[in-house]
Amino acid sequence: MLEVGAGRGGEWLNKEMKKLARSLRNSEHQNLSLPVHDGDSRPLDSQEQEDFVRCLERSQAQQARLWRTLFATLFFCYFLFLSYSIFHQASAPWQLRYHAYFMEEIYSWMVICADCVAVLACSLAIIGLLHESRLHRRWIHYSWYTGILLAMFWLYYMLRLPKFRWDVIWLPFGPISASAICLYVDHLLTESSEEVRKLRGYMYTYKAS
Repeated sequence: MLEVGAGRGGEWLNKEMKKLARSLRNSEHQNLSLPVHDGDSRPLDSQEQEDFVRCLERSQAQQARLWRTLFATLFFCYFLFLSYSIFHQASAPWQLRYHAYFMEEIYSWMVICADCVAVLACSLAIIGLLHESRLHRRWIHYSWYTGILLAMFWLYYMLRLPKFRWDVIWLPFGPISASAICLYVDHLLTESSEEVRKLRGYMYTYKAS
């Protein structure tokens, strides 16, 4: 029920944002005026416009927290899996099948280090997704660059195997995919927030005029 409600809320917010964006673009040719009538063609006063914008701001903030928390939780589960992988390789080397493929190619400590780098990349992505500063996207970029290095490492050794193992393709592309998803989610949520801020700016322009 929560996911359905969140989905409907997201669809409603997106529809409202698109309608408002169209109205605002059209208003640029009309002295930057806001739509000032409700569904019954009754003029909206300044307080009603303020309440409407605040409602959109609260809705957008709630949706942003929901989606950021959701994806951060998913990546935290991946973080726990990687931590388990490190512990298992340290305590019982080569017992995990996806590690055993590389038994003849690399040392055990190299596998542990690679998994530690994957944990670091995942941690940076989670921090960037949940951090509320203006520089939060920098953490996701760090995660992306770390994931690229890790992908190069694993792909190099995968190509050295007698047979390419598609079942471990997540080793090189897991962390970098998590970073890419974080960047995409952050971009969408930031874009939605900018639309709401733009609406408030137009409201102030309308008041000034």
